[in-house]
Amino acid sequence: MPRAALVGGGVVAAGAVALTIGLWPAGPGGAGQGEGGRGDSKAPTASASDPHPEDRPPKDRPKPTSSTAYALSKPPSTIPAVREHTPARGPGWRPDGKARVVVGDPGLRDEARLLARELRLRYGGEARPRSGDVHLDLTGDRTPDGTGGRAGDGTRPGPATGGPGTGTGRDTGGDTGTGAGRVGGGAEAGRGPGEGPEAYTLVVKDRAVRITAPTQAGVFHGTRTLKQSVRADGTVPEGVVRDAPAKPRRGFMLDMARKHFSADWIERRIEELGDLKYNELGLHFSDDQAFRIASESHPEVVSADHLTKAQVRRIVDLAASRHITVVPEIDSPGHLGAVLKAHPDLRLRNTRGAVTPGAVDIGNPKAARIVDELLREYAELFPGGRWHIGADEYQALVVRDPEASYPRLAAAARDRLGPGATIQDLATRWLNDRARAVGPARDVRAWNDGFFRGGTVAADDDIEVAYWTGKEIGARDPVEYLREGRDVLNYNDEFLYYVLGEPNDFAYPTGRRIYEQWTPRVLRGTTPVPAAYDGRILGGSFAVWCDLAGAQTQDEVARGIRMPLRATAQKLWDAREPSRSWADFERLAARLDG
Repeated sequence: MPRAALVGGGVVAAGAVALTIGLWPAGPGGAGQGEGGRGDSKAPTASASDPHPEDRPPKDRPKPTSSTAYALSKPPSTIPAVREHTPARGPGWRPDGKARVVVGDPGLRDEARLLARELRLRYGGEARPRSGDVHLDLTGDRTPDGTGGRAGDGTRPGPATGGPGTGTGRDTGGDTGTGAGRVGGGAEAGRGPGEGPEAYTLVVKDRAVRITAPTQAGVFHGTRTLKQSVRADGTVPEGVVRDAPAKPRRGFMLDMARKHFSADWIERRIEELGDLKYNELGLHFSDDQAFRIASESHPEVVSADHLTKAQVRRIVDLAASRHITVVPEIDSPGHLGAVLKAHPDLRLRNTRGAVTPGAVDIGNPKAARIVDELLREYAELFPGGRWHIGADEYQALVVRDPEASYPRLAAAARDRLGPGATIQDLATRWLNDRARAVGPARDVRAWNDGFFRGGTVAADDDIEVAYWTGKEIGARDPVEYLREGRDVLNYNDEFLYYVLGEPNDFAYPTGRRIYEQWTPRVLRGTTPVPAAYDGRILGGSFAVWCDLAGAQTQDEVARGIRMPLRATAQKLWDAREPSRSWADFERLAARLDG
């Protein structure tokens, strides 16, 4: 996105995926002790042959024993906070060296191995859970291959419900597809904490933990709650968590074009994002300053400092293991300076013959051919079901009279689109053509200043609006897009833009301001759109822009975005006023990160 010039409770469905954790008695410092009760080494434990006695018919269940020794539990300590917790009395659970992580479905092996490694437990493969074990299993509605209803990032089999797959066969997100199956229009936002493809239920009872969810992503989110609770308090409290995100798109976007970021740095961010339950990583890898990923179709455009395709594949695979979709962006028809440096004949010139920085001549068919060749080349590298095609700040349309300043473009518009067509219509046709080049099985988004009022050509209905600013000439209020029935993603430059060097009146955003003042409905400035439109807001993304690339090192960027990322995660997961004060939130973040 721009940058140099501007920048701006319910119940979760249970019984779908099961993660069972047999618990060892809690001693001093255990869950019971930590919640004001005392550890009880004589409390009953689930037997290996009957780990879930609560599932037996009532007449066959063991008689309950007194739990008066334990105080009512409190919600687990996590970021984002769980949306619903039903307290109970009991010892809770803490990791034990004898415990294993086992699976009932082979599709959860990666989640199990990761959790075992993090909690220093043993991975036991496909085995019946016993006391002290962690058991992951998929239950509920399943696809024919038994994968538990994979959702979201391009694993869909066709334009309406599927795509090319992630390359790893993994479920990496919570979206449900495009066309008839796509999220939007209130389909997701109206769901409570027990509903939706990323929902999970975590039950700690009778010295066992059980997590249910309809997808692998839901199981993964449950394991993040488990991991964070243990990290913060050493235990998982007794009771029931019903949890799901309020928004299906929860992203972090990195401008790696203006500033080169190492593959290791990006991988560390992915691990951080996964624990915070983000499910998108945007990579803006082409701009005026550089083109940062290797290319076989056009190696001449690639900058000296760049990522190899092997490095990108490792990034994509790591993201998939955390159920994160990588969303690539090749911005056009503006912000193409790196490509134009290698192809100067495609530069846009005004009526005086002066070059317009970063802008490609959209009247030249060769320009479309090169951009489409790049888009298609990276389709294999980024197999996820989402793509960003830019479309912002095309300089031919930021002057008062585009037709007078760019008569050749105006003539091309009339020749191709009819006598009443304008440069705006030609730019809109460019937008639609690039969206089609990306492919019908992907959800495509573009910056809001690439959509225009009126004209003879309209942007395709299914292109999502990435709303970042209202400062452009002819700025449209976000409600206009929502009223048209478009799905919108929130990139509000007032709260969510971390612009290196703080140019053009930008200030580094603070986690506290996001935590206390921003919600996904605050799309522009500081005023929320009416609640009636909430269902069309798919989510949002915190963005790092590197306008003054040398202003901070990679490590300084990581430190600077640490708390804003956590605050954004909280508000995308649950837009309601947080139950923790900002001071408590900061203290919890320190415990989780320490």
